[in-house]
Amino acid sequence: MESYFAELVDKSKPLMISKLTKLSALTPANLDLFCASWGEIPTERRQDVVGHLITLAEGDPDLDFDDLFLIGIHDPDETVREKSIDGLWEYERSPLIDPLIKILRRDPCEPVRAAAITALGKFALLSEFGKLRPKDEDKVVEALLEVTRNYNEEIDIRRRAVEAISSLSVPVVVETISEAYSSKDGRMKISAIYAMGMNSDPAWLPILIKEMASPDPELRFEAARACGEIEDAQAVPQLLKLIRDPDTQVRIAAIDALGKIGGEDAEAALQECAKHAEEYVRDAAADALRELYFNRDPFSTETFE
Repeated sequence: MESYFAELVDKSKPLMISKLTKLSALTPANLDLFCASWGEIPTERRQDVVGHLITLAEGDPDLDFDDLFLIGIHDPDETVREKSIDGLWEYERSPLIDPLIKILRRDPCEPVRAAAITALGKFALLSEFGKLRPKDEDKVVEALLEVTRNYNEEIDIRRRAVEAISSLSVPVVVETISEAYSSKDGRMKISAIYAMGMNSDPAWLPILIKEMASPDPELRFEAARACGEIEDAQAVPQLLKLIRDPDTQVRIAAIDALGKIGGEDAEAALQECAKHAEEYVRDAAADALRELYFNRDPFSTETFE
């Protein structure tokens, strides 16, 4: 391994992607050697290494590069830091929370902070499922709310925080989403609609049904998607209108939502979409019908071809 680490440092030698699997689940001794070598690897190569590690891990669940990503989140290069946070998407251990909060509050690079917010959103979701200790939930909520309430903060960072905290079903989150929806900034309003779907509370349905008739296709898209997350039949009549929407993405979102909600009207509409002249409509309808049948009876042999 020491020889391989020297090879990584030597920029005259090509980076062999297949060899990067050697870095999976390093022993403590080899991890120490890696740490000693990492800073000597040229910046561009460090960026490439982290990017390839993410791709390799996505293709093979048995590969484990978490320890390397945990090193990468402290890298002097912002691209390495951002990619390393992304690489920890499936990492659910609470000791990561404090470093993410530190990055959120102190990192000078906006994309890195945005990545930290998204990662904290994963912990918010774990908390909603009862998989996080109360004290850790408090840390996550406090850090994300701090961003949403900071009006001097960049709007895209505040938007990301609203979306990240939205999965929690607590009053302060409802207030945060409502405030975001009332914003004069259209981008924040779009994030609020997205957050309503993540929050999965049927109380948001009147707003979502109204926004599905918005002249803004992005609002219609997010509202349709959110209705699919909430899975309430009250949204079906408006979704049936959107499967003929002039915007392609809106139509697909409506079709997908109908598959999640189900019911006779949704099924009939999807069957018609499955015969549509446009291939993308047929494909979306086929996927939605498969989900509808599975949700209706996971053990059924009923399929759609």
